[in-house]
Amino acid sequence: MPSLSDDPRPPGDRRRRFEEVYAANRARILGYALRRTSDPQDAADVLAETFLTAWRRLDDIPPGAQARLWLYGVARRVLANHHRGERRRSALAADLGSRLRDVPAAHDMAGGDLAGVAAAFRGLPEGDRELLSLVGWEGLDHGEIATVLGCSRNAVRIRLHRARRRFARALERADVPAPSRTATPIPHGEHA
Repeated sequence: MPSLSDDPRPPGDRRRRFEEVYAANRARILGYALRRTSDPQDAADVLAETFLTAWRRLDDIPPGAQARLWLYGVARRVLANHHRGERRRSALAADLGSRLRDVPAAHDMAGGDLAGVAAAFRGLPEGDRELLSLVGWEGLDHGEIATVLGCSRNAVRIRLHRARRRFARALERADVPAPSRTATPIPHGEHA
């Protein structure tokens, strides 16, 4: 595929050609996409992807009325990819839903009041929830969290210590026993 620098036409000619193709065909390609998607945002995405391909392959677009047919072909392939992705996402969501229905109730899993723990957790400031989640759910250590948050390991250590204290106080206020360390996994080498 030739690069823009390999094209003998001046950059303004390429741009002008693209703008002409776009202006002449945008409405029809959008209508084509709208009739084949359930969401206008999806149709807009199809339109954008179609014309991105047109820009990249500008030299392949035939002249005149044939350009519209070429664009329909591109839009058709973009839609096929979109629908395949939708089917995959639906299948994954259905699979996850069935797996979650098979999970025992939260109370049974921890032998305690997990709903109370969840409520106390939701009541924490967003920064505290993020830190505790990165440790407990993502299994990250202080260095990894520092990279994610863009701060020092020491700052993570201090913030995490304070977040854990606030969480313990929130649990006390809610009269919920603090979960054991085994209920919330903490990576090796990490201490409060």
